Amino acid sequence: MPSLAVTNFNIVCATLGGFITLFGLVSYLFKERLFLSEALISLLAGVTFSPHAANFIKPLDYAEGSQSNLANITLYFSRLVLGVQLVLAGVQLPSKYLLREWKSLALLLGPGMTVMWLSSSLLIWALVPDFSFLHALAVGACVTPTDPVLSNSIVKGKFADKNIPKDLQKIIIAESGANDGLGYPFLFFALYLIQYTGDGGAGQSGGARTAIGLWFGETWGYTILLSILYGAVVGWIAKELLHWAEDRRFVDRESFLVFAITLALFIVGTCGMIGSDDVLACFIAGNVFTIDDWFRLETLDDSLQPTIDMLLNLAVFMWYGAVCPWAMFLRNDVIPLYRLIILGIVVLLFRRVPVVYAMHWNIPQIEEKQQALFVGFFGPIGVSAVFYLYISLEFLSDITVDGIVREDAAKLQDVMTVVVWFLAICSIVVHGLSVPLGKLGYHLPRTISSAIESREVEEPEPFHIRERVHQSEEQILRQRHRRPNEQRGRDETPPRPIFRIGGSVIRPGDEGDSDAALPRGDGISEESIQRHRRPKEQRGHDETPPKSIIKIGGSVIQPGEEGDLDVAVPKGDRTSEDSVQLRTLVAAEANLKRSSTGGTPQVSE
Repeated sequence: MPSLAVTNFNIVCATLGGFITLFGLVSYLFKERLFLSEALISLLAGVTFSPHAANFIKPLDYAEGSQSNLANITLYFSRLVLGVQLVLAGVQLPSKYLLREWKSLALLLGPGMTVMWLSSSLLIWALVPDFSFLHALAVGACVTPTDPVLSNSIVKGKFADKNIPKDLQKIIIAESGANDGLGYPFLFFALYLIQYTGDGGAGQSGGARTAIGLWFGETWGYTILLSILYGAVVGWIAKELLHWAEDRRFVDRESFLVFAITLALFIVGTCGMIGSDDVLACFIAGNVFTIDDWFRLETLDDSLQPTIDMLLNLAVFMWYGAVCPWAMFLRNDVIPLYRLIILGIVVLLFRRVPVVYAMHWNIPQIEEKQQALFVGFFGPIGVSAVFYLYISLEFLSDITVDGIVREDAAKLQDVMTVVVWFLAICSIVVHGLSVPLGKLGYHLPRTISSAIESREVEEPEPFHIRERVHQSEEQILRQRHRRPNEQRGRDETPPRPIFRIGGSVIRPGDEGDSDAALPRGDGISEESIQRHRRPKEQRGHDETPPKSIIKIGGSVIQPGEEGDLDVAVPKGDRTSEDSVQLRTLVAAEANLKRSSTGGTPQVSE
């Protein structure tokens, strides 16, 4: 007899697949019309399906009830996403970009990251009660790097194409890719000092000298420099092997397109085994892999890499929504909720904006003050912060006394868990809503103002010319044809119109620049132009009297009328408008023939 198999695997597949499918149906609406980020939407979905709500996703059950296993799963998932993201970030940068723009990157990664680290640490130290500055340095280091996953929401898509210059997009990608791997020195400077000097150095031996030695040797030498060298070598070998295989037609199109993804998986695995910085190695490998721009140009219009990137992003933020310690924000022993909210606001405002604004004069890609504020504000906290959080928790778990985690290390674990998670959630929400709220704030006042103005003016006159009322073309033509031509006296003959195809209107007697309306080569003779330039008293008796001006398809304006003559008078019904245009076209053709024979352009009545 058939039975239901409501297992965790089936529930996860159904939930994840169903969400991504439904999101795909409206993805263009959310991302390109409403400008909402994938991270925010998937985070909300994760909360909805988590044990806090629908209870479809049960992270603790997948970790066999162990918080340690759950932390490892989150850490490895974050590593995987960062590794793939950073290889793709390196691939999409132009050839030798890091070498050509090293000065701008040096400012952002050197003084920029240092100030971000210190400012974040100072704010955390000021708002977390009974917290040492050394411990605050460790927490601040977790939120110092900008997140490459969240940065994609402002450097890709319709909004970025319309509002962000290409050079600015590239420098944001390069910075977010490089500073993720360079977070290790800031983090382990504080962690080594905490290990060897905190709580009197209980359980450890060596003191501050040992801590600084480990920081230079292990962190800078083994973790940073080795990862740069390893990423460059692997990226170069991968490029040469792919060239060799492609030249001999050994590789098919599908394997060619997925090559960068598999390269990221290889680097994450091998760097993880040797204990180096896999995040930085992935970014360097991606840059070296496309140092000749060959692979980047070959896959420029390909959608496989962005598709895999999107799937990973949706999955990881959905996981974050499910595993985030939401209850700890309300009930914890380290910081009250109101202080958490204040901390989230001040960190987003002062962690990065001041230093980027101060340095933007020396960064060529940031040309304006508005761009400096934009780059400073959009330094999101996301996957990289969670990654460094669990690196720190794993390190602090090894600081023990008699087999128990030392007291100061245990307290730091609690503070880091609450503060880093809260700041990451704040950044995901704020940066995910900044673009749509910014566009709403820009358009809403203009819409309200337009609505108020339309109510105040009952009958708008878009073709208004200095409070004068002009006759329509149909009325003028009827008046002309009301009397025979032979009964019209010389004095009462209305000025005859002058036509110019595609030109602008010039009022008779206007002493302005008439060449704009009567350029050479448009069927109007030089003699006619000179006549319109001379004052009326200098014209001979045998010359044609002043003529009213009509634009083809435009309106008639009588001599002596003032105002902006380029503004068209509203026309009558469609029939009269067509007849006037037909007459003007016929007259213009006749004028062209007369001007070619040296005669004066006229218009037949």
